[in-house]
Amino acid sequence: MSSTETLLVELGTEELPPRSLKALGLAFRDGIVAGLGQRQLGHGEVEWFAAPRRLAVLIRDVTLQAPDREQEIQGPPADKARNEQGEWTPAAIGFARKQGLEPEALSVVDTPKGPRLCLRSTVRGAAARDCLNEIIHDSIRDLPIAKRMRWGASRVEFVRPVHWVVAMLGQDCDHGEILGLATGNTTRGHRFHCSGSITLRRPEDYARVLTEAHVIASFDERRDMIRAQVEVEASALKATAVIDPDLLDEVTGLVEWPVALTGNFEERFLAVPAEALVSSMKEHQKYFHLVDEKGRLLPHFITICNIESTDPIQVIRGNERVIRPRLSDAAFFFENDKKRPLHSRVDGLRNIVFQQKLGTVYDKSRRISALAGKLAEMLGSPAAAAERAGLLCKADLGTEMVLEFADMQGIAGAYYARHDGEPDSVADALEQQYWPRFAGDRLPEHLTAVTVGLADRLDTLVGIFGIGQPPTGSRDPFALRRASLAVLRILVEKSLDLDLRDCLAEAVAGYAPDTLAAGTAAQVLDYMLERFRAWYEEESIPVEVFRAVSANSPSRPLDIQRRVYAVHAFSQLPEAAALAAANKRVSNILDKLDAGFEFGEVEVQLLTDPAERALAARMADLASVSSGHLRHGAYTEALSCLAELQAPVDAFFEQVMVNTDDDALRRNRLNLLYTLRQMFLQVADISQLVVAR
Repeated sequence: MSSTETLLVELGTEELPPRSLKALGLAFRDGIVAGLGQRQLGHGEVEWFAAPRRLAVLIRDVTLQAPDREQEIQGPPADKARNEQGEWTPAAIGFARKQGLEPEALSVVDTPKGPRLCLRSTVRGAAARDCLNEIIHDSIRDLPIAKRMRWGASRVEFVRPVHWVVAMLGQDCDHGEILGLATGNTTRGHRFHCSGSITLRRPEDYARVLTEAHVIASFDERRDMIRAQVEVEASALKATAVIDPDLLDEVTGLVEWPVALTGNFEERFLAVPAEALVSSMKEHQKYFHLVDEKGRLLPHFITICNIESTDPIQVIRGNERVIRPRLSDAAFFFENDKKRPLHSRVDGLRNIVFQQKLGTVYDKSRRISALAGKLAEMLGSPAAAAERAGLLCKADLGTEMVLEFADMQGIAGAYYARHDGEPDSVADALEQQYWPRFAGDRLPEHLTAVTVGLADRLDTLVGIFGIGQPPTGSRDPFALRRASLAVLRILVEKSLDLDLRDCLAEAVAGYAPDTLAAGTAAQVLDYMLERFRAWYEEESIPVEVFRAVSANSPSRPLDIQRRVYAVHAFSQLPEAAALAAANKRVSNILDKLDAGFEFGEVEVQLLTDPAERALAARMADLASVSSGHLRHGAYTEALSCLAELQAPVDAFFEQVMVNTDDDALRRNRLNLLYTLRQMFLQVADISQLVVAR
């Protein structure tokens, strides 16, 4: 009898949510694999499958019987097991009874804490057949399903109704009930191409049998097929298909047997903003759009059908009939919106609430306008353009285009602004104010757009924090984490040396008195700079480096970035560890001084020890060089220069007693250490590089 078999588990369902299908398939696979691992059941290659009506896992060479293992359960100390009369104590009797034994059956084992009573036994390894039902149940229970449903009279719950369950361990398919259904070896093919049940003779036949039944069960294989078919269809038109990864995954979750077909729409629709047409095709119809060599939208689309039609022309015409009214709506909205200038819609924002305690979107637009103008002045950009763009930045919320296509917000405003004759910088800012929308997204290109984007986010941050509603746990309804990271990215990656403390003070000033709590700007500054921690973790920069920089309470993100990179480079130097430890020692010495202690200049005539004279001389030599680097923000060079102090600092601590009985010498040596510490603090507190143990 074979010691291993191939395992197949399949859940057959109604159509699963396409956007969740990949995550469900991977989680189901991971759950089954984890269940085997927890029971020490080895296995070989793992394959996962996810199609609209099924989740499945196929695992080769699953061990049928886990190895037995020796178990040792320790009880009370051996010297507490018997009393003076040699009788078993209650502790020993209680331990033995708990194990279902008499005390005489126990043995004594030596442990680091001394001899103890012990029960040694052999635990039989798990049998795959006996625990498969539990493994499947556990995996189903742990699936990432936001909302489960019930069907019929059953109290069974799953993401969609389940119609069949396959559980095969080799030829064995009787593994009890799963989700109210008896397991078996019967699956089903394509809903239209292959109706009826299909009996699986071996688990290894699964993918092949389903392919013959017009089901490509593998999610990855189906995804690759769709991509390849779309590219072939596009090449026939000498065009490029824009394949959005999220749309590709969603379409993969919608079809079992993908067939790509190309349709067309009337060229007159190309007068409508391309983004609106793409939104309609992608979001509503799940079509892939096509562009020419210059990236311009073409009047074609590619749809993925779930059947292999004998008359594909009829399928194409049906899709063309469906898309035409949607594109007509977009064209109507666009032409109708253009009849009113964008600025005339600003007053209508009084009817849209931004936040109950913070007023309307109209109020927010006025604040953004004023703040954008101030930020523009700080950056040397035209304030008038920033103020105009800030005033208009939310006006398109009242247009029919945005009401119908929410993802056109900002984009529609830019089109309407250009139609109205607004300056290009203003029109661009209306779209680019929302950049970056997500991690890794592009940044605003011009300063006017930068100032509006910064003003919008800073206004939201101080407003929501100011009314006492900061993010808590996973709850962040105003996306303040994303807003904070966007501000940091813009300032750092576009090399804009703004002081966040000043920017936040201006943002707070835009609100009416007593609207925001006292200390709001400081609270928001701390919150925003804390976002840097995750930023640097992703770059594999130790948290100690960030702490070293943040110890000085900096507030200019671009300057923080430069200091962090400088300290990180310094931490790699061979002198860094010794200097960090020395700075830690200096910090501890100075922190113990009375609060009234006043530091002063180092008096050369009081430097009596050769080691302290050598340190003072080297510090004097390097001070001017380091200061020159600091004046130009060259923090890496400054710290590299100060690294030369390692030898004289080590010699000082080895040979010089700081807390000498001579008060004048003691004060002078403390002043020397204070001066040393200040030289490093001009960049960062490198004592923070000492990792706590």
